[in-house]
Amino acid sequence: MLTINPKEVSQNEVQKWLTGGVAPRPIALVSTLSTDGIRNLSPFSFFNAFGSNPPVVAFSPSRRGRDNTLKDTYNNLIDTKECVIHAVIMDIVHQINLTSSEFPPETDEFYMSGFTPVESQFVKPYRVNESPFAMECKLLQMIELGGSNGSGNLAICEVVLFHIDESVITNNAIDPFKINHTGRNGGNWYTRADQNSMYNLPKPSHDKAIGYYALPEYLRKSEILTANDLAKMALTDKLPSIKEVEKYFESLTSKNEHTIYELDLINNLKISGEMNTTTLEKCIKAALDANDIDFALNLAVFGEK
Repeated sequence: MLTINPKEVSQNEVQKWLTGGVAPRPIALVSTLSTDGIRNLSPFSFFNAFGSNPPVVAFSPSRRGRDNTLKDTYNNLIDTKECVIHAVIMDIVHQINLTSSEFPPETDEFYMSGFTPVESQFVKPYRVNESPFAMECKLLQMIELGGSNGSGNLAICEVVLFHIDESVITNNAIDPFKINHTGRNGGNWYTRADQNSMYNLPKPSHDKAIGYYALPEYLRKSEILTANDLAKMALTDKLPSIKEVEKYFESLTSKNEHTIYELDLINNLKISGEMNTTTLEKCIKAALDANDIDFALNLAVFGEK
């Protein structure tokens, strides 16, 4: 492991390691309004949500690394205490990138980036018509995290109104495949949240998972199955009994079609009447890779006999 003390390297190097390791990060496109009525837009990838009652989001309009100056977003928020925060999606990512340019404070950045301004309802800053998700926000607190080059300023905001394009909603929830988010990685890299990169992972029951150490000891010592593999089985609320395992495998042999790992099990049992640990663990691994947790659990108990 490479070990780095942030106090012993430059701010640029700390930024490189931090943004490369804490990734991908959601991006906030923040709209503010100066006291002179000039519209400002800027993206921030130090951003997330921190509660729903009340709904609170926070982002960091950090000090510039090269000269320690403050950004227009920070100055406008301090002056007006209002902003609109938008989701960044693939359809507008190049316009978002354009808003990261350092235009003079007197510049209307809606105009410069080609975005369409729409009047908000509860706050004065305009929202971006092209973003399918916008939050009108009031500044609760600005916390300065340091006064040096690259230091953060934590803008904690309460959401007072949501705007959600109905085209990205399925079953009364935002559909991750329709909204098409993009996120920030290190350097010039971004992440596209599409069907090729997303996966579904059910949450465990609050107090019913048996846990890692309730699994058979031989599996915990396996050189084939990783702890991450075993965690899939450790989410269950109970292991099947021996009788349940026997009944399960009786029904398995009567099936018309079988997976490869099911056939491996059946063929080994036909030949020898038993299965060596290596073959058994490979079958469990194949089942877990196919997300067949029921088969893996029954085979795990079978192998402990």
